[in-house]
Amino acid sequence: MKHADYIEQIEIESLWSGKRHVVWNLDRRVNVLSGINGVGKSTIINKVVKSIDKNGDIVNHLLKGVCIKTNPADATHIRVDVIRSFDRPVLNVDMTNHMDTCLLTELDWQLYKLQRKYLDYQVNIGNRIIESLQRGDAQEAHAISEPKKKFQDLIDDLFRDTGKTIVRNENEIRFSQIGETLVPYQLSSGEKQMLAILITVLVEDRQPYVLFMDEPEVSLHVDWQERLINIILEMNPNVQIILTTHSPAVIMNGWMGHVTEVSDILIDKG
Repeated sequence: MKHADYIEQIEIESLWSGKRHVVWNLDRRVNVLSGINGVGKSTIINKVVKSIDKNGDIVNHLLKGVCIKTNPADATHIRVDVIRSFDRPVLNVDMTNHMDTCLLTELDWQLYKLQRKYLDYQVNIGNRIIESLQRGDAQEAHAISEPKKKFQDLIDDLFRDTGKTIVRNENEIRFSQIGETLVPYQLSSGEKQMLAILITVLVEDRQPYVLFMDEPEVSLHVDWQERLINIILEMNPNVQIILTTHSPAVIMNGWMGHVTEVSDILIDKG
């Protein structure tokens, strides 16, 4: 099994009833797909995501018309995460010990699943820290623990104006606000969205992977939109970001040159 570091090119045959062909050459770090509503931004992202199965296999041959070129070219797998931005109700569910029986939203469900990944991540880094200390390598142990601390510091900074701080002595993510303990589903939609993005980035443990985001600015304050890309890259400099957006704020912090209009990657088939 050989994992790709990033995607170099996306090619989609016969999109929109066979009339359009997509060829998109990607930057190693940041790629922003822009265009008016209905032009096909989300369609392109969804096609690409569906061409990679849940185990990370690059299965171009199973989805007609989609070809992903990676670096290195002979990679058979790729690590992928997908962030979607809708906080709409999905179902009634009883999550014992996690939330009361309630009307669950997509972000709540996403955060619930991310809590499981967060716990696994902590067990993993905890074991690695112990191994480093047993070897007498305190410097390595500190380096292993640093990304989690950075995550916690960033959350505290982002949530500062509401008085929320992340509780650092619990295994699951909890927040303290004026003496009250809060769980993720009690946050605002924007806070849930940012928390979901940052946990997703953290648990990849600084490995090379591709993060797809479909309109991540939904529910985010404009200041958070401006910081979003830089925060993600700060947490994991090995990530490749591929996102769609309608918000100028997302690219204002030095990323205007990384915007691709859908019309620029379409070839009419006649």
